[in-house]
Amino acid sequence: MENLALRQQLSNYQTKKTKPKITNLDRSFWIVLKQSFIKWSDYLIIVRPETVIDWQKRRFKKHWTKISTQNKKPGRKRVNKEIRDLIYRMAEENHWGAPRIYSELLMLGFNDVSEVTVSRYLRRYRSLHPDKKKQQSWMTFLKNHRDMISAMDFFIVPTVIFNILFVFFIIDHKRRTIRHFNITSQPCGHWVIQQLRDAFPFDQIPKYLIMDRDSFFSDSVKGFLERQLGIIPKVTSYKSSWQNGVAERFVLSVRTELLNHVIVFNEDHLRRLTKEYVEYYNKNRCHLSLNRDSPLCRKVDDKPTGKPNVVSLPILGGLHHKYNWNRAA
Repeated sequence: MENLALRQQLSNYQTKKTKPKITNLDRSFWIVLKQSFIKWSDYLIIVRPETVIDWQKRRFKKHWTKISTQNKKPGRKRVNKEIRDLIYRMAEENHWGAPRIYSELLMLGFNDVSEVTVSRYLRRYRSLHPDKKKQQSWMTFLKNHRDMISAMDFFIVPTVIFNILFVFFIIDHKRRTIRHFNITSQPCGHWVIQQLRDAFPFDQIPKYLIMDRDSFFSDSVKGFLERQLGIIPKVTSYKSSWQNGVAERFVLSVRTELLNHVIVFNEDHLRRLTKEYVEYYNKNRCHLSLNRDSPLCRKVDDKPTGKPNVVSLPILGGLHHKYNWNRAA
């Protein structure tokens, strides 16, 4: 009767909507009881027998998971940072796929990485750089075609009475030579076209001419380049002055080496100063990018025998100087 009363109470408890909370101690009790008492399931009411069996399976799985991961980190072995950085670098600098990058890694002695791993990191890189298309960079284009590229640009110079003068110039990429310059107070497309006629004899025409988005470089100017001179105009991107870096570097040189040290009175004054500076720039100024030579290949003045002196020739009133050996000494 006691068992019957107990069963009746448990059955009544089972009908309640609120389910009893099962603790780990309860689970352990029934797992142990299952191993030692054959009819354990006959007395189990609060949960189903299948639940106890599932507890045991989970407990076993948790136990072996703990043992198997005790001395190592879970998951796939992580590729070291050096290899990851190399994969990203090769993807940045080239148009290669995973097989080519993997081959280059093998040639560098990295044998502990698979092509599948390289492919995985390459996909990650491209997902982080969706705007990087498989096309050559602007800098690569400039380097590969510099013998056939010239660039043109304007820079402005205020006079002593704040009139604005526009200096137009064309520079060759190969030797940084200033091919042509002129000055005006009222630039326009027709004026630019005339400068292009003066700058490019038919035997010295480049293949490409870089320009920015200045309104003076109108469609008529581009059409004249293509139809009359056979030159391909290359217009830089919006707010990307670095794409015309050779011309921009010349402007910086003019300002720091000339214009920042003088007060310009009028157009004739600026023309005289600019002409003398361009002559110095082309013939005598040493350029780091030209292996410390000048654009027109300045001849080395070797020291003569005897006891010669070094003499200086002032340029632009002494802003710069040219140095030579005095062979008359």
